[in-house]
Amino acid sequence: MSVGRFHIVVIAALGLFTFGWLFMGEYPWLLTAVCALDWYVVNLLNRTVDLSEDKANEIAGTDFVARNRRILMAIGFGLLAVSLVVVHLINPAITPVRVAYHALGLTYNWPLLPGKRRIKQLYFWKNTASAMGFMITVFGYPLATKFSQEGLNSFPSGVSIATVAITGGFFLLFELSYEVFYDLRDIEGDSREGVRTYPVVHGWKAAVRIINGLIFCSLSILVAGYAAGLVPWRIFIMSAAPLLNWAFFKWSLKQGITSAHCIGVTWLGAALLAIYHVWIIFDLPGAGA
Repeated sequence: MSVGRFHIVVIAALGLFTFGWLFMGEYPWLLTAVCALDWYVVNLLNRTVDLSEDKANEIAGTDFVARNRRILMAIGFGLLAVSLVVVHLINPAITPVRVAYHALGLTYNWPLLPGKRRIKQLYFWKNTASAMGFMITVFGYPLATKFSQEGLNSFPSGVSIATVAITGGFFLLFELSYEVFYDLRDIEGDSREGVRTYPVVHGWKAAVRIINGLIFCSLSILVAGYAAGLVPWRIFIMSAAPLLNWAFFKWSLKQGITSAHCIGVTWLGAALLAIYHVWIIFDLPGAGA
């Protein structure tokens, strides 16, 4: 499971499951499965490229990936090719979005840019590209499906284009805080390999300030949207997540950030999304607001 970064696959899939339900008014089971598969493929292929960084950062499963690199690459590209055909036959609306996601993943992982560079090595764009991967899958897949079926004006009660935009802004900044959190863990290996992350370029303390800023800016967007009447309570309640992540982040700093902390904060996010759906299923107070 560590080879495919299962924790990231789960939180991405639960993210789509949650926002797909919020924007579509129904549980997007197929889209959730496609999202999970796509993140598994991208993470798997990323592991086959990042061997030197992962070894320096003592990432679990690196030796296994090094021994089986060709097989893992064949599995990843094989799953991608077959799934593009099969899913297109079922839901062609998301094919362009999926192609865009995987094109982003390829240029992130492989030196396909001018000068044989990867997006991962580019300051600012590394984190932005990774966050956009979440935006494309978690928001793009369900929205592309909905728009193809019902158009732009058929959202559930309390949800509008403005709601989607505000929620997207919240999600983007919040997800970026995860990215920089992970970069703090990887600062040694990234520095050796020339990966210009915020911690590498600006130092540890500046990166901590960036994380704090991203968390509280994401929270502020959601609060402002709710205050303006553009975000319903069932989305505003997600404002608890940045506060819990901030508390976890502060605790991790005192401990010294390791892979366990990064995986832990990801599982925390996944658990919050799962709890959210338990709340909805049992129609607890505020579930339909």
